[in-house]
Amino acid sequence: MTTVVGFQRLAAADSIRDRQWHLQALRISQAQTISRGAGVVVAVTDTGVDDRHGELAGAVLNGKEFGEQPTGNGKADTDGHGTAMAGLIAGRGLPNNAGVLGIAPEATILPVQTLHSEFGGSPIDLADGIMWAVGQGAKVICIAAGTSEYSQVKDAVAAAVKADVVVVAGVGNTPKSKQVGFPAKLPGVVAVAGSDKGGNHAAISATGPEVVLAAPAVEIVSIGAFGKYVVGEGTSDSTAIVAGVVALVRAKFPGLSAAEVVRRLTATATDRGKPGRDEEFGFGIVDPVAALTAEVPAAGVQVTGVPGAGRGRGPGGGGWGVGWVVVAVVAVGGVVGWWVRRRTR
Repeated sequence: MTTVVGFQRLAAADSIRDRQWHLQALRISQAQTISRGAGVVVAVTDTGVDDRHGELAGAVLNGKEFGEQPTGNGKADTDGHGTAMAGLIAGRGLPNNAGVLGIAPEATILPVQTLHSEFGGSPIDLADGIMWAVGQGAKVICIAAGTSEYSQVKDAVAAAVKADVVVVAGVGNTPKSKQVGFPAKLPGVVAVAGSDKGGNHAAISATGPEVVLAAPAVEIVSIGAFGKYVVGEGTSDSTAIVAGVVALVRAKFPGLSAAEVVRRLTATATDRGKPGRDEEFGFGIVDPVAALTAEVPAAGVQVTGVPGAGRGRGPGGGGWGVGWVVVAVVAVGGVVGWWVRRRTR
């Protein structure tokens, strides 16, 4: 299980937008002139989502709590992690360019409470939450967490992929995670690593051959529990950012399958690190504007999650196969931990 640590608390909403550096780095204002994620439901399997923030007004559906005695609708979050993820994905902002703006501010969040503050959660709850989200019509599932390798989770992810859902998961944080975690490492999952303000590999991010994309993961500002603003770092943040970009693409191209959406993202990613796909960036740092505007060739030969399968050097340069391959996993342990947003100061 990943250790849970606190966030740095921030103050006034009117200073928040200027601190969201990832919006400028990814040219989100330009991307949002093309798509704002309207009509796309993004499930957030996490600690719940506190929708009392003004930035989430009208953005959060009634969800569901999973656990030993589930009674909630997913809108209780005493930890703040799930709320932060929802803000990064679909925050509406506040008047006068204040508050947190998400990547896809017209997408809708479906809260799936599978984690409970410092107690973590069960892999079975995660599996059940994924299956429930699929049944509720989610087109994107954001898993900013890692768990033990239970077959039920693998089966749930497989069912989601088969149901044309894009599953996005964080690779994990160092030093706890040296390799890509589970379920991010499953084929068919968009495994997201982290980048820093200079476009380099973020030291906090795990690496491995299963990495598909990278996104900003340091000094990321969002909303938190109890009406607070927070700043943190970790692959939770990069995962939520990519989930938001997926929502933009799904809204812009509603006729594309999940696999075609992922191919568009990998083919247009900005190559960093070693040329082509590598273990730090995958196909590269996600480029929302290119993903929404580039001419992407039709998929050819299917590829698996193996480095070198695509080149990821800009529009049309990389690739992601339209199929996915099942791999064997071994059931061990029994807890879910989330890739925490570490306090930065």
